[in-house]
Amino acid sequence: MIEILTPDEMARARVTGALVAEILQTMKQRSTVGTNLLEIDRWVAEMIRDAGAQSCYVDYAPSFGRGPFGHYICTSVNDAVLHGLPHDYALADGDLVSLDLAVIKNGIAADSAISFVVGTPDPASTAMIRATEQALQAGIAAAGPGARIGDISHAIGASLSAAGYPVNTDFGGHGIGSTMHQDPHIPNTGRAGRGYKLRPGLLLALEPWIMADTAELAMDPDGWTLRSATGSRTAHSEHTIAITDDGAEILTLPRR
Repeated sequence: MIEILTPDEMARARVTGALVAEILQTMKQRSTVGTNLLEIDRWVAEMIRDAGAQSCYVDYAPSFGRGPFGHYICTSVNDAVLHGLPHDYALADGDLVSLDLAVIKNGIAADSAISFVVGTPDPASTAMIRATEQALQAGIAAAGPGARIGDISHAIGASLSAAGYPVNTDFGGHGIGSTMHQDPHIPNTGRAGRGYKLRPGLLLALEPWIMADTAELAMDPDGWTLRSATGSRTAHSEHTIAITDDGAEILTLPRR
């Protein structure tokens, strides 16, 4: 299903996007050496409840996971890159953390992810995070009315490859609207000029993610957490954007 939002729905999407951005930035600020992943999950649950919103994750049970997810945010640390199941782990100095969050408020969902280092950053981790952020910006720049999904995929993939990272296409971006995951699928690499033509009112979640030295994933015994097959570090960045008459509007951009 591909949804085209009405102006009223788009206004509600902006509210949801702002909430997702606020929660993620609050969790980044609270994530220090010694913070437990289950604490982060509990704080997110409280913020979602206080905002009158609903979690897209807690009851989520797709075919690729051992559902339901049962938690409110994905917490992926170091070699974990996607769908990290919160568990009893205290963050250590130098840990590379990726937080991925989707909520729904007033009937419209938004989805975003950030990566950061707790405590003392190292150059390799900083470079990985920057690579995903730059690829995300490249994908957003390629999005606009009349562009095609392949234009976004090509821009993301070219940026990641130029930075020297392998690109996995098992998971990527997606449409979003009244539900979290919709068509069209947006691989993190592709051919320009191909795929669905973008229209104003379309909501998309773009999410470049990388592993330092491999494109192969390994699944944890928890049935959710995906890690790099080599144990190398990973990074993940994501924004929900709206296609407008003027281009792409980022709905999950943090307030400065």
